[in-house]
Amino acid sequence: MSIVHVSQGKKVVSESKILKVSAKSKVSFLAGAIASSVNTKDRTVEMHVIGAGAVNQAVKAIAVARGLVAPNGQSLICAPSFFDIVIDGQERTAMKLIVESVG
Repeated sequence: MSIVHVSQGKKVVSESKILKVSAKSKVSFLAGAIASSVNTKDRTVEMHVIGAGAVNQAVKAIAVARGLVAPNGQSLICAPSFFDIVIDGQERTAMKLIVESVG
């Protein structure tokens, strides 16, 4: 598993499979990462987002990724939830988007 940070068109891969999305994340890069992730054995990807701009980019990327996997007879479903995270000593609420391939 690997953490993929996608911001300003650059991908940085770390250790567990979570896409961390910012308001500056490029939709096309995110969509490609989602599409390739859902084509793995576990067929899911987890996205972490904080803020309206990041949610916007994540949702657009899911829509684009859905079009990328459609020719393979797949569709995507998304289960959103909230979780608390501490950033610079402050507790914040973030969204977790679990995207799964069906079909």
